[in-house]
Amino acid sequence: MITPVPSVGPSPGNNQNLRAIKSFLLISLSILLIAVLAIVSLLLGVANVTPSMLVDPYTASQAWEILLISRFPRTIALILAGTSMAVAGLIMQMLVRNRFVEPSTAGTVESATLGILVVTLVVPGALIPVKMLIATIFAMTGTLLFLLLLRKVPLRSPFLVPVIGLVLGGVIQAITTFIAYRFDLLQSLHAWSTGDFSGILVGRYEFLWVGLLLAILAYVIADKFTVIGMGEQFTKNLGIPYKRLITIGLIIVSAMSAVVVVTAGTIPFLGLLIPNIVSLFIGDNLRRSIPWVAYTGAVFVLACDIIGRGITYPNEIPIGTVVGVVGSFFFLYLLLGRHARAN
Repeated sequence: MITPVPSVGPSPGNNQNLRAIKSFLLISLSILLIAVLAIVSLLLGVANVTPSMLVDPYTASQAWEILLISRFPRTIALILAGTSMAVAGLIMQMLVRNRFVEPSTAGTVESATLGILVVTLVVPGALIPVKMLIATIFAMTGTLLFLLLLRKVPLRSPFLVPVIGLVLGGVIQAITTFIAYRFDLLQSLHAWSTGDFSGILVGRYEFLWVGLLLAILAYVIADKFTVIGMGEQFTKNLGIPYKRLITIGLIIVSAMSAVVVVTAGTIPFLGLLIPNIVSLFIGDNLRRSIPWVAYTGAVFVLACDIIGRGITYPNEIPIGTVVGVVGSFFFLYLLLGRHARAN
């Protein structure tokens, strides 16, 4: 009688333990990374703030005042803005079913900027919630126009989608610039068009929490957004209200974009860069990818802000410029890389 040889391969229990250990290490390293970047962001600036100053009785009062009034709001605003724009880009890519689309390549951000300009001209003393609401309406209108153009134009290549969005955004930006020039608001327009967190103080960033709430809402209905990414007919066959979900997605994307533009200006290519990086490791399931997209967006914006503040210290380069340079190179890499693989 032959005695069976016991299996020496890893048991299912061991595999689960290894996956749990890897997940724990990954989450721990992720928390450590964002904590280190946040601490650097809090301590970096023209006004000298060190850990020793925070506990010294002679300097603690002034050091804590700088942190609470300026540094803490700026760091929190960077995290919230990065989270909002990255998740907005991910949702828009699912709605349009194209990896090259995000709010700054679909006319959404430009439309939000036009909305802020209009409300500034019509109601100069409007409160921030009013500006945010008008900017959201304009952003949604611009996004709907973009989707309408996609339906009317025969798309023989996925590369045409971002081209149409960039052209639409250029036209809207040209109209906005002309109006700003006629009413002597070019300087204000420049502030809205360039992402800059140097002026963030207590009382000027709190509406960015709306973006976080919208990101949580997107996570709650993430499975339905994933289904939308498979096409209209497939979604309807499952009994899911396609048009209603498209409307909800557009509202989320437009509101996120408007909140960031009203608070800190435009951060280009962020919604394009982060979702594509995360999708390489996580895939297209929004339930899994939204938390990592939000986290990576926050880390990326923090890192870019630190780079912009450190290169020309004590001056700083606006974060919109730093992100725009990195994002544009990555955008070209995506276009050329996918075109090469298609051939």
